[in-house]
Order: sequence, then C-alpha cells, then structure tokens
Amino acid sequence: MTQQNLSEKDLKDLQIKSQEVRRNVLKMIHNAASGHPGGALSCTDILVNLYFKSMNHYSDWDKDSQWQNRDRFVLSKGHASAALYAVLAECGYFDKKELLTFRKFGSKLQGHPSFGLLPGVEVSTGSLGQGLSISCGISLGLKLDKKQSRVYVLLGDGETQEGSVWEAAMNAAHHQLNNLIAFVDRNNLQIDGCTENIKSLNSVKEKWQSFGWNVIEIDGHNHQEIFDATQKSIALSNNNQKPSAIIANTIKGKGVSYMENNHNWHGKALNDNELKIALEELKG
Repeated sequence: MTQQNLSEKDLKDLQIKSQEVRRNVLKMIHNAASGHPGGALSCTDILVNLYFKSMNHYSDWDKDSQWQNRDRFVLSKGHASAALYAVLAECGYFDKKELLTFRKFGSKLQGHPSFGLLPGVEVSTGSLGQGLSISCGISLGLKLDKKQSRVYVLLGDGETQEGSVWEAAMNAAHHQLNNLIAFVDRNNLQIDGCTENIKSLNSVKEKWQSFGWNVIEIDGHNHQEIFDATQKSIALSNNNQKPSAIIANTIKGKGVSYMENNHNWHGKALNDNELKIALEELKG
C-alpha cells in the first residue's frame, strides 16, 4: 500500500475521507449519547493517512493469505475508539451501518477497542499508559519471527504523563525496535484542562530524543506532512535501528468550531442541535 509521493488528487481524497470520518464519529457519539469527540477528531487525519497510504493491512482480516504479514496498529488512547471504528468501516472492514451500534449493549463497537469482537482491532486498550508497552511486545515478537511488518501506536499527549510510557520508551530503544513508530496526538488538552497546567510535558520532542528515539514533529492535520514523516521514520529506522516517534501537533475537536481547543468536549455527547451545526461545518 505504501507509495513514494502524494499527488494533489491523493491529498484531496484524504481530506474528503477525513471529513467523512469526522461526520461519522459525531453521528456515532450522538446516537450513543456517550463518547469522546474531542480526541477522536484530533487524531482523525493521522488514522486516515496511515490506513489509506502507509500501512499494509487487509480489510478481509484473517481471511487474507498475507494476513500474518500485516502491519499492526494499536490505539493506546482507546477512548478515541470512534475514530478508529469509522476509519475501519471506511476501509471496508465491516458495513458502515454497524457504526450506529457504537457503545450499545452487545455491540462489536465497544466504548474502548476490544480484541476479538471486531476485525481490525489488534488489542484491547483504554487503560491509558499501556499501549506503548503492548506495542513493544508485538514489535519484539515480529523481530524474533523475522517479520518485516511494522507496529504503529497512537498515544494521547496527556497519556504520556504516565510513567509506564517512559519505561516502554526506554525498553524500545534498548531492544532497537526499529519496526515501531509511535504517534503522539499533541492536542495540548486532557479531560481536566491544558496538559501544561495538569502536569507540564515541556518539550515533548526532546523527551523522546533523550530516550533514544528518532523524532519528527509535524502538523497533525496536514496529510502531506503526516505521510512524509511516516516514510522518513521508516527510512531512518532502517538505517539506525531506532524506534521512531512522530509528534503530531493537533487541535482537539478539529473541524467543529465550538469544540476546537475546548477540553469540555473531551468526553461529552452532542445534542440534536449541536450535531446539526457540526455536520454543517464538516461539509467543506
């Protein structure tokens, strides 16, 4: 699936897909009267870019003959599950009609990703601070099996206040897990407010570099930058045997004016009028 350059058509198509995913995310959360719109909207462009332009994956899941060689994706910030589900549906993993079962009793689309219920979900996540450790284990297993597959993990910036994240970061560098790429969704907000007021992260880039990672900082809503950073990370890791971190500067609630940079939309459902306004704004 990986290609060398993105054309103007590619960029336009990715933007269209991102807007469709955002619309579906909000419809899901509205219908469930529960969910986390802010962080789902901030990471949408990253997920769309990975699934449509960089990752090797298979929508028929374990039925594909190349399934064992797939790249793995771990959503460490599991509360953004609506974004992952909407992208998987956009890729054809399951019928889009199923999106409206989100957070319903007995649904495959649980509030946090649950392994074994839905094609495309590699591991159960939701307890923050664990996804990178899990990804390290998967990455090491793939290297021991001499597989060429890569592991992509998405963390929230507030999540990196967890000490377990840095233990895992140290572990990844020590074991030279150059098949591991971590995205940090740097939207600067968490449930209680600004990350810098809750527990300051200071320079995120320098932190990851000090732990022995390749680090690239980008605009997390610019599809060209997301793609270029992913490809550069792969090239760097192949050369220096280091894991790579991509710090994606994003906007919480991206695309919806009353949600953008507003931590009150971390875990809040939309009412009918709020959904109407949001869908109108996401038409463009």
